[in-house]
Amino acid sequence: MKKMSKNSVSSETGRLRKLLIHSPDGGIGKIIPSKFKDWLYDDTVDLAKMQREYDEYLLVLLYFLDPKKAKQVHSAVKASEGKSKRPAILKPDKKKYFNSDRVVDVQRALADILKNKRIKNSLVSAVCAIENCDYKTQLKLMNIKPKILAKVLITGVRSKKKSKKGEKEKLTFIFPPVPNLVFTRDIGIMVKDHLLLSKPAKLARRRESFIAKYIALFHNSFGNRDRKQQKIIEIVEDSKFFLADEKAQKEQVISIEGGDLMMIAPHHLIIGCSERTSQEAVNRIIQILFDKKKLGITTISVVKVPEARSQMHIDTIFTQVGKDTWVLFGKFSEELQNEENNKRFFTKAFAEANEEKEEYSTQVYQFFDRKTDTGEYFSQRLRGIEQLLRKISHEDFGVAKQDVKIIYSGNNEFPSDEREQWTDSCNLLALKDNVVIGYNRNHKTSEAFRKAGFEIIKATELIEKFRNGLKPKAINKTLITLSSAELSRARGGSHCMSMPLLRDETE
Repeated sequence: MKKMSKNSVSSETGRLRKLLIHSPDGGIGKIIPSKFKDWLYDDTVDLAKMQREYDEYLLVLLYFLDPKKAKQVHSAVKASEGKSKRPAILKPDKKKYFNSDRVVDVQRALADILKNKRIKNSLVSAVCAIENCDYKTQLKLMNIKPKILAKVLITGVRSKKKSKKGEKEKLTFIFPPVPNLVFTRDIGIMVKDHLLLSKPAKLARRRESFIAKYIALFHNSFGNRDRKQQKIIEIVEDSKFFLADEKAQKEQVISIEGGDLMMIAPHHLIIGCSERTSQEAVNRIIQILFDKKKLGITTISVVKVPEARSQMHIDTIFTQVGKDTWVLFGKFSEELQNEENNKRFFTKAFAEANEEKEEYSTQVYQFFDRKTDTGEYFSQRLRGIEQLLRKISHEDFGVAKQDVKIIYSGNNEFPSDEREQWTDSCNLLALKDNVVIGYNRNHKTSEAFRKAGFEIIKATELIEKFRNGLKPKAINKTLITLSSAELSRARGGSHCMSMPLLRDETE
């Protein structure tokens, strides 16, 4: 295996080489209906089935990024078929875990850094402080071995092994699980060779940010042995924030989640201003990145969307499939909205007269790294998201205007468009240009991909073809569909379930 380059991401579709993931853990199996709102879930899941579905995703990633490990994992998975227990090669706390340096699991990375006693004591103290644990619990945690402690810090549960035959395994609940950690996209994003750490909007994700920060600072996957060479960006409220009144603080609060940031081209970043990423955070990101001239980011596009559960991040509304292709929820298409408005001219005029806001209204601005005479950044407002996507394909990737393709959720047919957007039809991960992973339950969206010239293949079928000798480089213009009955209940797709650390440069 060739030695990998340092982490760097400058596009959404350059060939994926390395990423951070997290398999569904036992904490997800502890979610109860009364905690749905607090823990950001809408339903309980069948954890065992969810893990089997995720294993398809994992195997696809491994075959594309780390084929030798893929064969080992695939053989173990085949051997375990029909058995109730998940094979040890898939469990980060076991010795037999596959431990790829290209498909890196958060839990295993956390276990690695916990081997250092100083880091272990620091992180345990921090977690116990935010979770309001007593000192006795803190001491107990500090005495747990790294691999088990990593599992406890993520699931919130300490299991006690059976002492007698037939005796049930006992579980001790230490603090709440972090069931959203499966969505590693949200804990940070690579902006070229810098890592921008998230600052989550919801309390349920606070422990995730601590874990992500420690891994970023101390794990070798981030090349941080030399502290002087760290390229980490953290954005927090300034000192004036703490003196402001409650109303002012609401306006100035910083919240950032990775699903609202897309490193779309070497000089171009997209930021979503949404339910999870605040306006003040957007302001600060623009200032900081434009000030870092060496990064070479000269254009930042901001997409402001209505705050809603169904579109918590911009990557639930659109993602890039290839240099010339995008998938978009049609309700946010200004072209389709105009067609509909032309049929409803009186209703539209009445709404405008009463200053009513459309449910799917957006604001899209572009800011450029050059200033006017008054010291403000040059900016322009676009008609909407669709104009932005077409503009990026044409101006950033040299695609002829007439060749840019927009594929719509649910083939833009009601009610499939809304149903399938809810189950993440627009949330796709590109393994390389025009090769993406999605969910198999979004049938109408798959139909739209087929009409656009894509091959549709089930992940299970593709994995078997890889096992029988097919090479990933032979896969082009393809939508790979994962089993998703349980994965989709967690409210995130393959884009959400990935944090790319290294991609090839795009041509």
